Amino acid sequence: MSNILIIKHGSLGDIAQASGAIQDISDNHPNDNLYILSTKPYYNLLKKNPNITDVILDKRLSRFNLIYLYLLMRKIKKYKFIKVYDLQNSKRTSFYKKILYPKASSDIWSSTETTLPEGTNKTDFDKDTVLNRFEHQLNVSGIKTDKVTKPDFSWSCENISEIKKKYNLNKYIILFPFSSSHLTIKRWPYYNELIKKIKSTFEDKIQILIAPGPNEIKLAKDIDANIILNNDKALSISQLSSLIKDSYFVISNDTGPAHMAAHLNVKGLVLFGSHTTAQKVSIEREYFKAIQVSDLAKLSADKVFQKMQESIN
Repeated sequence: MSNILIIKHGSLGDIAQASGAIQDISDNHPNDNLYILSTKPYYNLLKKNPNITDVILDKRLSRFNLIYLYLLMRKIKKYKFIKVYDLQNSKRTSFYKKILYPKASSDIWSSTETTLPEGTNKTDFDKDTVLNRFEHQLNVSGIKTDKVTKPDFSWSCENISEIKKKYNLNKYIILFPFSSSHLTIKRWPYYNELIKKIKSTFEDKIQILIAPGPNEIKLAKDIDANIILNNDKALSISQLSSLIKDSYFVISNDTGPAHMAAHLNVKGLVLFGSHTTAQKVSIEREYFKAIQVSDLAKLSADKVFQKMQESIN
């Protein structure tokens, strides 16, 4: 039995997307221990992944913090990993390779750089969809892939019966009207107008919920929907996963919960402006679709409501 390392730092959407790749790596290493190097926000979540033996914490401190870098590299070396799958493919992880396995090819260190198609540079390759890039990387690295393009994030869920009982949740739509504070370009501005249309059509037959993150609780009070918290705090990622999985429908900006919904196989819509495309981030699934526009401010509540009704029917 040998030790295998996967590197995936985040964000939340990235963790959900990588679920299929992690499953394929696990299936191809049935007799090995599978470790994952990740960051604090996803440490407890990844501990729940049944394919992962354990999680190694990377605080991602400055590369000029030589003491931290030395201690982290020493810790990684102790495991004597026979193979590393770099699913982060960042400048930081490329730097880690130069320290740990400077001359390794794809048979030891699997990454975008070590598996690039012949005649292609990384900038051009990165224009392909996320899941296609994962699939190519794993195939070149000797992994037979079956799940990589069909991520299943259901392993992240936990029992939320007490939360559902407290809020008397049955049939509900979840909205995710926020985004990271530095990515406000992703925010669609007409959620309250949409809520009026939903309430007018469905009356009391469907509840409308929002489950704000820790920094969104105050903002959530401006949205005319039921705010779902756990002891006045934001839900954990696993609690949020369960809330999404049991939902009737999800409508979201391009943010972490949208990617969770996509890979929890629920019905929903994600709203994209000009910041990127739904195709590039591999978010559309059988039941989870995107509305792509050049300017989110010009996307009407009527249009979103119409698409919602079409998807539900």
